Amino acid sequence: MKELELRAAKIRKKTLEIIYLAKSGHTGGSLSCIEILTVLYFHVMNIDPKNPKKDDRDRFVMSKGHSVEALYTTLASAGFFEDSLLDTYGSFKSPLAGHPINKIPGIELNTGALGHGLSFGVGVSLAAKMDKKTFHTYVLMGDGELDEGSVYEAAMAASHYRLDNLVAIIDRNRLQISGRTEDVMTLEPLKPRWEAFGWQVFEVNGNNIEDLIKMFDSLDYTNKKPKLIIARTTKGYGVSFIEGVAKWHHGVPDEEQFKIAMAEIDEQIQKLEGS
Repeated sequence: MKELELRAAKIRKKTLEIIYLAKSGHTGGSLSCIEILTVLYFHVMNIDPKNPKKDDRDRFVMSKGHSVEALYTTLASAGFFEDSLLDTYGSFKSPLAGHPINKIPGIELNTGALGHGLSFGVGVSLAAKMDKKTFHTYVLMGDGELDEGSVYEAAMAASHYRLDNLVAIIDRNRLQISGRTEDVMTLEPLKPRWEAFGWQVFEVNGNNIEDLIKMFDSLDYTNKKPKLIIARTTKGYGVSFIEGVAKWHHGVPDEEQFKIAMAEIDEQIQKLEGS
């Protein structure tokens, strides 16, 4: 448990570093989903960074593609590519662009335009059923992304085809680029709405490694129902002055803010290393 918490803290530090160096990025949404990515890549998914296209690998789709900085640092931490590549993020001719592209090892789908990831996940999961493959597909969506109508077409299809090999996760941080999600477009009551679509729905603290592990370990992949995990998170989690502030959706820290943030994360890392 402590090992995963420490890894998440180091991924958080590197994520903020590459955003600062590039002077570009989606800080709030990247920091909110790091514990989810850490548990998926280092506890849940069947993956092989040295063979990223192996046939029986679990699939992951970063539907909230604007949080790509967190995905890049997680993939590097897992060994899909060298850490040194991270420092090129956002620079001229770097392969690491501002949204996921499938030329990068470990990335299944180009994403960025919101609302497409779940449809892709449904297609991959259905293909797995038809081909009698046993891998699972995980799709991470932002809560603001739920404003897109295509999400609900995919939700209907997933339950229609009884895709129990599909797990969607909502990064429920309650903020999107233009403010609170409930002010932009009411999403609640989220759980009964998705249950009405025929999904098995769970809720969890998405910034708590232990809770996430218990959640994923409890999933039944044989019950003929797609699964939705509503992961309650804090946007900008782990840095005090970024947490819960909408302007940090794609805000970039200045030099002084960066130093303060690094000091806070370093303190978290030191506590975990000493515990």
